Amino acid sequence: MTGTPLTPVEDALAHLLERARPVTETETVDLAQSLGRILATDHTVPADVPPADNSAVDGYAVRCADLSGDPVLPVSARVPAGQAPKAIVPGTAVRIFTGSEIPAGADAVVMQERIELLDDGIRIPVDVSAGQNIRRRGQDLATGDLAIPRGTPIRPQEMGLLASMGVARVPVLRRFRVAVLTTGDELVDPGKSLTPGQIYNSNRFTLLGLLERTGCEVVLCETVEDTRSATAATLERAAGVADLIITSGGVSVGEEDHIRAVLEDSGGLSLWRLAIKPGKPLAFGRIGDTPVLGLPGNPVSVLVTFLVVGAPYIRFCQGDTRSTIYGEQLPADFAVPQSSMRREFVRARKTLTDQGLVVEAFPNQSSGVLSSACWADGFAVVPEHTTITPGDIITYYSFTELLGK
Repeated sequence: MTGTPLTPVEDALAHLLERARPVTETETVDLAQSLGRILATDHTVPADVPPADNSAVDGYAVRCADLSGDPVLPVSARVPAGQAPKAIVPGTAVRIFTGSEIPAGADAVVMQERIELLDDGIRIPVDVSAGQNIRRRGQDLATGDLAIPRGTPIRPQEMGLLASMGVARVPVLRRFRVAVLTTGDELVDPGKSLTPGQIYNSNRFTLLGLLERTGCEVVLCETVEDTRSATAATLERAAGVADLIITSGGVSVGEEDHIRAVLEDSGGLSLWRLAIKPGKPLAFGRIGDTPVLGLPGNPVSVLVTFLVVGAPYIRFCQGDTRSTIYGEQLPADFAVPQSSMRREFVRARKTLTDQGLVVEAFPNQSSGVLSSACWADGFAVVPEHTTITPGDIITYYSFTELLGK
């Protein structure tokens, strides 16, 4: 596939998604352990939430019909939250607290700050309307409503909503299983001493962190020996345990770039070379039935290609139907004087100035400068064949949004 034209980002992502196979197997987990998982079934409301009319404030429940003529109402009862009330006695008020059930017959609650407390009762010197400060039964969710659809990533708020419906155990899709293979005889694990020609294996840990954040289960993590036979054998072994194999390095045109060569030899290479900067030498294919996403070897290229192409593919395979990436339209506080045939993802961050929010770029955009990604909070997008001058409106994606979490 030497000489293959560069594939635009949208075309590459569409190519991956057309070949994606979402996880269908499910498991049931405790609600407390469900954060970040993908809901496997629709959840309808078994009973109204809240289950009864209740007070939105601390105060006094009254009947509006008893308030004409500026009366003093004796307090006939007290209803703490969690206690079933008796019906209100006409012509009286009931002391009530936030979350307490409204006594039958009462049709308004007056905040305690708005009443005059007297020795023989309360006086209400303000206008009161029916329904005031009452949270109605079922106002959050009514019996039979669809509360949360399948395919929803479970966040803290979904955990709370499920709890409010009495759900203790949640059916979720099993985790998407990923094998991580880094290539290069020069790679050394952190904690060991380097000899001349060696570097620490940063890509492994970048990928492990990204996969943790995207809710994947890493089932294999190895550094592959730089030989064709070792590469082929490791890919075959990974294909037996993973839903997806992610590699870093070995997908360019060098003599030691064996990942691309093995995929090409097996007839499984379907995409190579992306019109993206950094990250051009990206490959996608299969070993048997297992997809392989071959990322470049440069540290920043790994981050860019994973977030731009890999993360949307993984979310689709996870069954996530709710994560949509929009970005923000903001003025640039940097210049790109020369255009490129590739779409550039500039390491950048938002900064508040006297003129409002702008996006500034890290000065060194080399694909080997990983510290730039630590300085940055996201990417500013420079479209193909485009130059940027300060003040131009650009699209900015935060890392958090790109991860879909």
